[in-house]
Amino acid sequence: MQRGRVSWRLLLVLALLIMAGAMAWAWHDFNRFSHAPLQVSAQERSLDVARGSSLRGIVGQLRERGVTRASPWYWRALAARMRVAGKLRAGEYALSPGITPRQLLANMAAGKVVQHDFTIVDGWTFAELRLALAAAEFLRHDSAGLDGAEVMRRIGAPGEAPEGRFLPETYAYVKGDSDLDVLKRAHLAMARTLATMWPARDPGLPLTTPYEALILASIVERETGRADERARIAGVFVRRLEKHMLLQTDPTVIYGMGSSYAGNLRKIDLTTDTPFNTYMRPGLPPTPIALPGKPALQAALHPAPGNALYFVARGDGSHVFSDTLEEHNRNVQCYQLKRCR
Repeated sequence: MQRGRVSWRLLLVLALLIMAGAMAWAWHDFNRFSHAPLQVSAQERSLDVARGSSLRGIVGQLRERGVTRASPWYWRALAARMRVAGKLRAGEYALSPGITPRQLLANMAAGKVVQHDFTIVDGWTFAELRLALAAAEFLRHDSAGLDGAEVMRRIGAPGEAPEGRFLPETYAYVKGDSDLDVLKRAHLAMARTLATMWPARDPGLPLTTPYEALILASIVERETGRADERARIAGVFVRRLEKHMLLQTDPTVIYGMGSSYAGNLRKIDLTTDTPFNTYMRPGLPPTPIALPGKPALQAALHPAPGNALYFVARGDGSHVFSDTLEEHNRNVQCYQLKRCR
């Protein structure tokens, strides 16, 4: 009888030890799972969590893609321990190399979704901007098929000509955002930039509205990409406006030609009238001809002083400036016709 009691006690002790060992192993394995990097491949760099997704569905997606082999129970236990069960947000989440289950759940609970960047380049036209937006990944292309007037109406700027109205900057967006959202933000950024810069302009400029400054800045933007020349070129155009001279700037002619421009500006193009032909029409063109960046806006509002009324391209990206038509004609002969004397 005594031996039987001892045997049962030994069995109970052994059972308890086995249970304790199993629990210790499970706890160790759970901690290892929590902090071990997920199996992320080069092709599996993000996870899409749809609205209404359950933790079970999210883990199932991870298991199907081979990102984790851990039991769903481990994921549930970890979510419960972190107190994020039922708080995981929809969106696109990065599966960066080295990310752990704990970090992934924390990101989903905090809504730290992947952000993508879209850069509007200084000097793009509105048409070029739309082409780039159409090629941008992860955006909803809600503007597809809309003309410029309808795009402006959709972003809350009805009646505005779209050219020049979007500030060249880098804009972050998340998967599923609309391209119209990006355009609206860029439009607002340009409006705010003009509203800030216009009151600080140089006194006495022959510009009556911020929109005229935008037009002039777009011409400066297309004339040069050199930071050391923007203000000098703006100064030439400002003096020509003050003297009621024709601006005679090729980029406006090219813009007015639209799709008929084939890469070579001919003499007949300079004498063919369009609203943008500044060889034939006085003053500024009716709209901007590109999207000017902040440096071009700064140059238009703070042109360099001087006497130059002309400039011609050297062929290396820089320009040579001159005060008189006679000097300018010599520069044209030298730098464009290669007849230097």
